[in-house]
Amino acid sequence: MKRKWASKVTFLSLSLIMSTSLLAACSKGSESTAEKHVLRLGVLYGGADNESYVRQQYTDTYEMMHKNIDFEIVSAIDYNQQRFDTPGPDGVTNQPDPFEKMKEMLTGDNPVDVVILDYSMLRRLIQDNLLQQLDPLIQKSKFDLTDYVPTVIDGIKSADDSGNIYALTPTFSSSALYYNKKMFTDAGVEPPVDGMTWDDVIDKAKLVATGEGTDRKFGLSINRWAGDGFSDVQTYAAPLQLKMWDDKGEKMLVNNEQWESVWTTVADLYKQKISPSQEDMSAWQQKVVTDEPGSYNPLGGDMFMNGKVAMTIGEYGYVNELSNTMNNADKIKNFTPFDWDVVTMPTQTSKPGIGSSIYFSQLMGINTKAQNPDDAWDFVQFTNSAEWAEMKSRSTYELVARKEFLKPRNGMSYNINAFTTLKPIPPQSTDTEKLMREKPGIWEAQSPGYELFQKVIKGDLSAKEALQEWETKGNAVLEKIKNNPNGSVGDGGGPIVKPLGDGAASVEAAPIG
Repeated sequence: MKRKWASKVTFLSLSLIMSTSLLAACSKGSESTAEKHVLRLGVLYGGADNESYVRQQYTDTYEMMHKNIDFEIVSAIDYNQQRFDTPGPDGVTNQPDPFEKMKEMLTGDNPVDVVILDYSMLRRLIQDNLLQQLDPLIQKSKFDLTDYVPTVIDGIKSADDSGNIYALTPTFSSSALYYNKKMFTDAGVEPPVDGMTWDDVIDKAKLVATGEGTDRKFGLSINRWAGDGFSDVQTYAAPLQLKMWDDKGEKMLVNNEQWESVWTTVADLYKQKISPSQEDMSAWQQKVVTDEPGSYNPLGGDMFMNGKVAMTIGEYGYVNELSNTMNNADKIKNFTPFDWDVVTMPTQTSKPGIGSSIYFSQLMGINTKAQNPDDAWDFVQFTNSAEWAEMKSRSTYELVARKEFLKPRNGMSYNINAFTTLKPIPPQSTDTEKLMREKPGIWEAQSPGYELFQKVIKGDLSAKEALQEWETKGNAVLEKIKNNPNGSVGDGGGPIVKPLGDGAASVEAAPIG
């Protein structure tokens, strides 16, 4: 017991020494003897119950080494207060405008110094002159950005028309195209490479797809799980930034050649059995159950992991799932481990170098009205330093922005640059979220699209015919919403795919009743 206790003390002492060394390196002697004062850090959503998380993530370490600094965490929107808001007669709770609340936090009587923001807001904050340009500070401090990955630094610059820097982020998340090496070798097809377009990837998918019925092996699954195709349209078309309706939410914009091309391309993947449908997955799973009653498959419906799909798009964290699966292959009945790798996400020919499913969730900017601008910049430097990146590089679900610390995990060998090359979809100036708040029922104009897309897959309608019908039905919904913005106008009819930020999408259940 004494030995264990001594070991713990030694470990804690070493940890403290290492932390102190790190902090000293990061702060570079910036410790001030000035009078103690407050540095205000603003976040969009928060509340008293998550302040400790914000502090652990961002401020505790810095505060420990800067005794003259006390952080105050400020939330633009307190979700604890929202919980107790009373819904109106229509059952809808009035939602605050996130951008307007962010502006209030930055321009009020006691403005925050540093703000943590989402990438989708960056362009509008720049245009409204709410953030300080960081380039002069970077040059004056000789803050080295040469090690930043292209995905991050180019993405940040693309938010400003002049290519200037108004925020920095220590971490980001990204997706890539995973592929099964064995399936390409067996088919005699060259494996995928970085920089391919969607046309290139689809061509390869057609070459490696083989077999019939439940023995079919598919070429591509745009998401890891067999889908209905409609959500795949969002991923495929995200860089094109196609709109379903106009900025006023009064007219559908889906009946055109761009939408027709997208629908035709994605629907053909299912019609030609290049991508697995939900029915394909169910039939295969039923066959497994029939052939091996009582068998257990810990991989579930992950078609790529089960060796049924040659290529799939997955987030960075999928690396760990694949590693764990291959390391435990001997415990999985009838499972044969396989070699895999990743390449960059497919891109649209008309939008070279732009990828989807890239997120900057920890962007840090300095308020143009910061009361403590020097301390604010010192803090931003600290949280974006090489030393901080080294600590954050242990994460299993996020990537750090500095190339020096981006390495394959756990001794694996895979193309980690696939996650760091493409630029995110540039944020737009228009506020799609504002339209959703003003017209909560607007997403019901999307529901006919889901049903009609299934008819295209089945061959009951051409893409052009389906889009014409969607335009008609959607316009009818928009007209009703125009007269009754807060009311429900239909009974749903399929999942609703809401855009997140500028290009990504999430699937939600359609409203019932």
